Amino acid sequence: MLSTGNTAADRVLLALLTMQRESWEQGILGHALLDLGLDEAAVLVADAAVTRQRPDGRLGETPGSVGAVNGAACGEVVRHAAQSTDDPRYAVALDAQLDWLTRRAPRAADGTLFHLLDGRQVWADTVYMVVPLLALTGHAGPAAAQVAGHRERLHDSRTGLYAARWDEDRGELDRPGPWGTGNGWVVAGIARALRLAPDWPGPLRAELAGHAEEVLTACLAYRGADGLFPDVLDDPGAFREANTAQLLGYAALTGVADGWLPRSWYDVGADLLAAAGRRVDGYGRVTGVSGAPDFAAPGTSPEAQACHLLGHAALRSAQDSLSPG
Repeated sequence: MLSTGNTAADRVLLALLTMQRESWEQGILGHALLDLGLDEAAVLVADAAVTRQRPDGRLGETPGSVGAVNGAACGEVVRHAAQSTDDPRYAVALDAQLDWLTRRAPRAADGTLFHLLDGRQVWADTVYMVVPLLALTGHAGPAAAQVAGHRERLHDSRTGLYAARWDEDRGELDRPGPWGTGNGWVVAGIARALRLAPDWPGPLRAELAGHAEEVLTACLAYRGADGLFPDVLDDPGAFREANTAQLLGYAALTGVADGWLPRSWYDVGADLLAAAGRRVDGYGRVTGVSGAPDFAAPGTSPEAQACHLLGHAALRSAQDSLSPG
């Protein structure tokens, strides 16, 4: 039986495995399985992503998909399959995904990737989808450049928060509100990139870590008494949303485990995960998150299921790092 070693987490994983998944959700499932040490299951996730690879190199996409960058989230688990099996198609698939990402995917004049094939928009989500894979595969410079390009367009230095979307043609924000999940994607993407490539040049690593801490701190100002956040952080009328807490908790605990955040963030991260955990129902579904497939109302989503598991794997790592001896 596939098990995380924790009964509650097993229910969350089972619920996730029964859900229909888009490319990035398949990728984040793979991240969670790898972090939990479920390597054989991760190979199966990679196999499915390669089976659905588009001729242009995008992993895990169905015909007609307009997602330009989401398939890159599958790259990490495909790399794992390439290294742990004798099947050469995984390495070929990863090379094709990286070629798409680094050379052929649509992007702005400064190289900042557009999120979709059918529009010149920069989304906060892209940071998680592409920056960790670029860092893992030896492209630290391009990874940092993607953070910089997204930061320039989406980050408000006055509030410390990220807007959700930027329209390159209009030269203005398309969705200016600080979507909680979008801010979570940014800090979680930076945290994962720092973990996967620990040999970042020192000044660059410090810059990325400091920026992640800045955004984490800014988000916490909008946390409510229930431990959660409004779906749009500065909109008190927005519904209370749980996946933001999971993404922020994952980033905080990963920062503690890897030493770029002080120990005081451990309690913050653990408390964020506990608050979201109170939303898990009897079937193991994380409820009251920005819900699939449109992410416009409260519901459930495969990404929230996977982020729950990522968070708890990060909690284990942080606990291990703080244990004496």
